[in-house]
Amino acid sequence: MMAVGVGLTLALSACGANSAAPSAAPDAAPVAEDAPRVGVILPETESSARWEGFDKPLLEEAMAAAGLDADVQNAQGDEQRFSTLADSFIASGVDVLVIAAITSELGADVAAKAQAQGIPTIDYDRLSLGGTSDYYVSFDNVQVGSLQGQGLAEALSGQQGAEVIEIRGAPTDNNATLFYEGALTQLQPLYDSGALVQVASQAIEDWDNQIGGTTFEQLLTSNGGQVGGVLAANDGLAGAIITVLQKYGLNGEVPVTGQDATPDGLQAILRGDQYMTVYKPIREEAEATAQLAAALAADDTAAADALATGTVTDTEGNREVKSVLLTPQLITRDNVADVVADGFAQASEICVPETQAACTELGIS
Repeated sequence: MMAVGVGLTLALSACGANSAAPSAAPDAAPVAEDAPRVGVILPETESSARWEGFDKPLLEEAMAAAGLDADVQNAQGDEQRFSTLADSFIASGVDVLVIAAITSELGADVAAKAQAQGIPTIDYDRLSLGGTSDYYVSFDNVQVGSLQGQGLAEALSGQQGAEVIEIRGAPTDNNATLFYEGALTQLQPLYDSGALVQVASQAIEDWDNQIGGTTFEQLLTSNGGQVGGVLAANDGLAGAIITVLQKYGLNGEVPVTGQDATPDGLQAILRGDQYMTVYKPIREEAEATAQLAAALAADDTAAADALATGTVTDTEGNREVKSVLLTPQLITRDNVADVVADGFAQASEICVPETQAACTELGIS
């Protein structure tokens, strides 16, 4: 996989700091009545707060700044609702369709319908395997997983034979596959050498945090109530795992990975219950998507190709998909302040009584 950094000369400048629920800039220029129309379908709200808290408002802001009339909807984890939203957008004749599909099969079906009507489709954040979407915008998800594996390896450095339980993302989400692929680039050599021991590895249906916590507890108890470290695919699953570790008096002793740099995840890092998370600047993802959609709405393939200078392999469709792949960042206690400084999180969200001492020490205010 070839990845490109964030060096897209983004014409869409940020209109303010990200907060837990960023909103479109109040002084943003109004969208023209004849502006190109873009339909956007996000997948759900249950597993992560990012989709409604960040992606939706930032996409709306970026699309408006690009002169696009965007309608951003969320399927709430319902595949039928996702299909209905897609059918409605296609029937209404949107100029571009942007989808973060619940499953690859669903995304491929929607993209095929759009293609039949001559509507270009962008896979947003998640690649629909076996699909026909024209472009893909996301972070380098193999790198995301590599950072998770790197973080866990660092946390367990010197603990020869430390036992690891892996709680992975949804088996139907290609991103989860890529995260794990990346994690193994760091962890498999340690498993092979015996430096670390892989006790168990389990994918979690629908990224369901409750299922993730229950599954982890089952794996933990079957291992005698002991574990050295946990590879958790995102902050939501990490939170459920930490709740179990608290029950067994192991929180703060067992490093847990995460992803998304959520307020809860950052709090857990400051408390010492979670070792790391992965920060993905969603504003950059939204802005790149808006630029790409504007180019496609103008039938300017050359401009779209100039943005999508990376590629990812669709293993089911046996094709290379032109992609914008942005750069994720590893966040530990030492650089939580960077996420706040970047405006992605606010000090008021993460500096609660339990974490205030850490915030003061780290200069987070």
